[in-house]
Amino acid sequence: MFVQVILPVFLIFALGYVGQKRLRLDVRSLSTASMYLMSPLLVFRTLYTANIDRQYIYVTVYSLALCLILIGCVKITARIRGYTKSEESGLILATAFMNSGNLGVPVILFAFGQAGLHYAIVIMVVQTILMSTLGIYYAAKGSAAGEQAIASVVKMPIIHAAVLGLLWNAWGWEVPRSLLQVIDFVADAAIPTIMLALGMQLAEIPLNRLDWEKVSFSLLSRLILSPVIAWCIAIWLPVDPLLKQVMVVAAAMPSAANTTMYSLQFGSEPKLVSGITLLSTVISAVSLTVVLGMLR
Repeated sequence: MFVQVILPVFLIFALGYVGQKRLRLDVRSLSTASMYLMSPLLVFRTLYTANIDRQYIYVTVYSLALCLILIGCVKITARIRGYTKSEESGLILATAFMNSGNLGVPVILFAFGQAGLHYAIVIMVVQTILMSTLGIYYAAKGSAAGEQAIASVVKMPIIHAAVLGLLWNAWGWEVPRSLLQVIDFVADAAIPTIMLALGMQLAEIPLNRLDWEKVSFSLLSRLILSPVIAWCIAIWLPVDPLLKQVMVVAAAMPSAANTTMYSLQFGSEPKLVSGITLLSTVISAVSLTVVLGMLR
């Protein structure tokens, strides 16, 4: 499982990581291109060609329930340990939101093929909405978060692409063949690009003066507790067995890279969040292998 699924993915991350260390490329430009130009077409193609049914509603229920349960766990721990509001917000960012895009999509594609990829992309879209709302709310610690969250969602092209894909699918409209070829070219480039971008982003994260008590709590919650909670949710949902497996694997992903950007923007313990993001990504090479091995 490690050689067939995890190793190829992490080799591409390593390529981006080493390339960034040696060449010092513009990470923001590549990340922005993948987020605003490539990923939306991948999302549109997936939802345009998908057989939309009730299972997609269950994906939304699962994603929201998992996120809220993890936020509750962080809040309880923060109250018991006497963490500050800033520390609580940083831990929520690093713990409640998983990397369903840069890492989740390629790992699930390698593990389950095209059938699993469809579900992985839907989870990515829902996670993007959650990070753009709940993520910004906790990053901003309640200050004008409602307006910022709404503005963030409206601006995200992935959300626009998802809506258009669902509408085209529901109304039975046919995309012209020449335009579909363009969409295919760009969509096919999205996954390797976002993988390289993550490796480059990780190369910019420092690992100094971390609070290891908070780091350990977040790593255990993100990599172990999260997939256990996801499994408990999935067994009660009347969905395809493949989707249940995808739900558990997606929940086992490390911290989302976007949360580092939010923590920097709003001052919610950026060093702690970025450190957890890097460590959880590295350790997930082992934890994901274990999770996949238990499911297959």
